[in-house]
Amino acid sequence: MIKFLGTAMLVVVFLASCKSGDDKAYDDTKIKDPLLFCKTVKQLNNVVLENNFPPMIATRNYTYANIAAYETMVLGDSRFISLAGQLHGLSALPHIDTTNADIHYATLLVFCKVGEAVTFPEGSMEKYVAELDSIATASHMTTTMKEASKKVADSVGNCILRWSKKDNYLQTRTASKYSVTNEDGRWIPTPPMYAQAVEPHWMEIRPMVIDSASQFEPARPPAYNMKDKNTAFYKAAMEVKEMGDSLTSDQKNIADFWDDNPFKMNVSGHIMFATKKFSPSGHWMNIVGIGSQKAKADFSTTVAAYAETSIALFDAFISCWFEKFKSNVVRPETVINKFIASDWQPYIQTPPFPSHTSGHATISAAAAEVMTKWFGDNLSFTDTSSLEFGIQSRQISSFRLAAKEAAMSRLYGGIHYRFDNEDGSAAGIKIGDYILQRLKLKK
Repeated sequence: MIKFLGTAMLVVVFLASCKSGDDKAYDDTKIKDPLLFCKTVKQLNNVVLENNFPPMIATRNYTYANIAAYETMVLGDSRFISLAGQLHGLSALPHIDTTNADIHYATLLVFCKVGEAVTFPEGSMEKYVAELDSIATASHMTTTMKEASKKVADSVGNCILRWSKKDNYLQTRTASKYSVTNEDGRWIPTPPMYAQAVEPHWMEIRPMVIDSASQFEPARPPAYNMKDKNTAFYKAAMEVKEMGDSLTSDQKNIADFWDDNPFKMNVSGHIMFATKKFSPSGHWMNIVGIGSQKAKADFSTTVAAYAETSIALFDAFISCWFEKFKSNVVRPETVINKFIASDWQPYIQTPPFPSHTSGHATISAAAAEVMTKWFGDNLSFTDTSSLEFGIQSRQISSFRLAAKEAAMSRLYGGIHYRFDNEDGSAAGIKIGDYILQRLKLKK
């Protein structure tokens, strides 16, 4: 009897020790919190910022990572439909065994896997993935569930990465450079860097949804003429100068807030140094996160909103870059210095590529159309995106108004004509609408 009692006590002690460890009930509250996915996207945004990726390449980084996350999320949420067969070149994924996996965790992991792979700096997301592992451990996720989730992430991630390698990106790395000529009205490099044109072959990248880079060709810019003060082009250039000479404090704030220059060269005498910000697409990724939180969207809806918005940004950049290097319109700074005031400078730094159309206007309008679908047309919010750069937040009453403000910021900044912004916005709205018509994400 005494021997039996002793054995029973040992069994009780053993079971109690098990309950204090991995056998505690798994609590998925933190893993499936949409805010954690937003934080994960922001982590990639930070990596992109630190590595000075130009806006269109940054968008490519976000888009493939978000699509991978979406395709993983779909495996566990029957309300949503795979993008396979809806995006150019994306075939149906093979059967993926999700037994014992936590799909929310797999979604976070695959975003990090693909985001790091397309962004190139090896190990750039490693520390953050370790943080996710710590969250999973603290939530009492079993080793079996962790391993199953990683297998799902690897399976989906490898499929998306194979697809990404066929978008012509690598081929454009060795394509010919832009030829600078002295032809009147044609873009030439601008101070202070006098940098060569950025990504003159980006229109050759495979689009996600639009049929071709030329599908949404915008209105033609006014004919170049800086000799006749009565022409539309001369008047547009004068508007840039006059507005730049009389900016209000709010207009300056708008120009600074939407500047989103990933690599600004600062010149002080003989000293030159660069400062970094996220790109315009990185800014819109932040806005998706803000919109998700304000709308109280769940995890899956948040992932879907990021994915479709990034797709809109991706195609809008391709369309815009087709127009930029077709029209090759000279920047306001160049013509104002040559014909009106040789010492005039724009309020913000002119980026190194042609003027028509405005990239900010085009991609912002496309993104706003998609985000309006997910979160509504009257979702007011405080955009805190630029606080980390010392720029005060702005109150925004809708995504579409945010896009209009982003477009106008380029006129305030002195780097775009009004027609650049208006034509870009019109094209961006059409691209956004087209993507919404063509893609079906929910049943």
